[in-house]
Amino acid sequence: MNLKSIYKYGSPPHYFKLSLQLEYWLLGSGVILILIGMVGGLFIAPPDYQMGDAFRIIYFHVPSAYLSMSGYACMAVASVIGLVWRSNVAFSIAKTIAPVGAAFTFLALVTGMLWGKPMWGTAWVWDARLTSELILLLIYLAYILLHQSIEDRSKADRSSSLLALVGVINLPIIHYSVVWWNTLHQGSTISKFDSPSIASEMLWPLIFMIFGYTIFFVGVICRGSAGEVLIREKRSKWVRAFIEGIKS
Repeated sequence: MNLKSIYKYGSPPHYFKLSLQLEYWLLGSGVILILIGMVGGLFIAPPDYQMGDAFRIIYFHVPSAYLSMSGYACMAVASVIGLVWRSNVAFSIAKTIAPVGAAFTFLALVTGMLWGKPMWGTAWVWDARLTSELILLLIYLAYILLHQSIEDRSKADRSSSLLALVGVINLPIIHYSVVWWNTLHQGSTISKFDSPSIASEMLWPLIFMIFGYTIFFVGVICRGSAGEVLIREKRSKWVRAFIEGIKS
């Protein structure tokens, strides 16, 4: 695919059409991978020699934490594109990512607390990793509230996009917090591809879950952003043609 093709799908009608074509495949594939990962993680993988069956929370916690950060990075990139090129598609994607990313961040915090209770003896500590992840959730919520509080859509897009860019500073803090500070949170496990700190029979379900979560996430964004584009472009000829096509 050349640059001209990429630019073409940045236009609202082409992006809308592409999203409709992809969303069901992405959502379906994501659900299938998640189900395979759940079966493997909950019923096939052996108990951890130290944590026992409590370790199985990682099959939900790790993908959620990963998407909380990668989703925010994607939102920031979309915000930059929207600010530079005044792209309704980019602003639609950024706005759609915010509540979905917030949901995954909340899930990461909740599953982390469920894991922390039996492991640390408490559901919450003001640990560097946990605190910075909580800040990420607050930034997501601030983006959503700021966008909703400004009636003028173009001003709301610009203001919330600038906030998203400021919040990027928190991503390296989350990632390197276990290295920079003395933290209870364990270090990297699967990111050390040369020697991952997890047995292969426990690793493959986690990989399925990560890919499943990610593909499902993209499918949700396709569906939500397509609807947002439709709202923003409601006075366009292509939208009227699309609606007339549905009615007929």
